[in-house]
Amino acid sequence: MTVKVAKQAKQAADRQVTGEQAAGRPASRGGRRHGSYPYALYAPAAAVYLVIFLVPTVMAFYFSLTRWTLFDSTFVGLDNFRDFLSEQNLRIGFQNTIVYAVVTSGLKVVLGMGLGVLLTGSLRSRGFLRSVVFFPVLVSTVAVGITFSMLLKPDTGLVDRTLGLAGIDGRDWLGDATTALLSVALVDVWKGVGLATVIYIAGIVSIPRSYYEAVMVDGGSAWHRFRHVTLPLSWPATYSVIVLSFIGGLRTFDLIWTMTRGGPGFTSDTIASIIYKQYQAGFYGLSTAGNVLLFIVVTALVVPLTYVLGKRQVVL
Repeated sequence: MTVKVAKQAKQAADRQVTGEQAAGRPASRGGRRHGSYPYALYAPAAAVYLVIFLVPTVMAFYFSLTRWTLFDSTFVGLDNFRDFLSEQNLRIGFQNTIVYAVVTSGLKVVLGMGLGVLLTGSLRSRGFLRSVVFFPVLVSTVAVGITFSMLLKPDTGLVDRTLGLAGIDGRDWLGDATTALLSVALVDVWKGVGLATVIYIAGIVSIPRSYYEAVMVDGGSAWHRFRHVTLPLSWPATYSVIVLSFIGGLRTFDLIWTMTRGGPGFTSDTIASIIYKQYQAGFYGLSTAGNVLLFIVVTALVVPLTYVLGKRQVVL
């Protein structure tokens, strides 16, 4: 009797597999056949990834071991790395890079979440306000840097003039060693907070309304809804904003170079601006070694960060 039941079960399974194949669905487990067409669909993306990322990365690692020009290269081993690590202002540049990344990513998280909560509320003109908040993301970074360099000029800039009307003495925001890096960081936040806000809006909108209704039924206030629903359940958005902003801060160059060129002196230099200065001086192998070191630093910091943050993911 047991053998008969087993045979009937096997026949039913075979019929199910045949039916799935006839309907165009992949057969399950033992009866499944892997076609070649899914892998062919990966080919265009794989080719683009290979040409744009893998090949230049491998070439960068090779040229970092050489002293090269456009037409010639000489293998020098680890000399470029040794010379780059002995740069006088590298310690300041590394410290500025970390501070810049932490400040910009932290402010983007706080402001992005605040604006996200505000712009998902019952505002009459929230569509227009969303566009206004996102607009700086679309503007060229170089244009933003030049504009704010004019606004932050000592005495004649709009910022100092406005402070003067309030009886506050202005200062040379970009020419003072104590304020130059922070000034650029705040401009970076102004430009990038729109993207963080959009990510938070998407995360908050995806939270089921039943959670908010449950808090309201229990007599919870707006603060309780934010504290117990929005804040924990928008963690995937927070995770994305932190990682993207932190990586962008570690690699920052364009705003720094446009607004301060690493000055005054070397006080607002970052690793990327130090690399560019070496490139400007014609030390191409040295600057390539700096790029490789920056790649290693970013990887060494971001991989553990994503692991730690990923363990806190909330599943709805």
